[in-house]
Amino acid sequence: MDMNQVTLGTLNLAESISFYKTLGFRLIVHSANHYARFELPRGNATFSLHMTENQIDHGSNVTHFEVEDIDKKHAELTAAGIVFDTEPTDESWLWREARFRDPAGNILCLYYAGDNRRYPPWRREG
Repeated sequence: MDMNQVTLGTLNLAESISFYKTLGFRLIVHSANHYARFELPRGNATFSLHMTENQIDHGSNVTHFEVEDIDKKHAELTAAGIVFDTEPTDESWLWREARFRDPAGNILCLYYAGDNRRYPPWRREG
């Protein structure tokens, strides 16, 4: 089984499309005013938005996007007006992360983990 995509809700599709284009995502589907799908910059996955009429319950969901140079991407996005909740930080689980929110309030995390994403020192075999 492979993951195909992640879909997040939004209360304002146009605003969210603009936001995700700023992140470097390429819009590949725009269905009326209720759905949009993007191809991620590396072309390895898709990401979608759908309109919702209800307040979004964010809970503890976090959507992660890996980037090769998190500090450079953070600087680019900050210059483009994106406000981060946390600056790039080396975490105890061996990832470097920076967190922010999209226009609908969804929590997003830019990270770089390299081999530690799939092969951390504490990985279980078998």
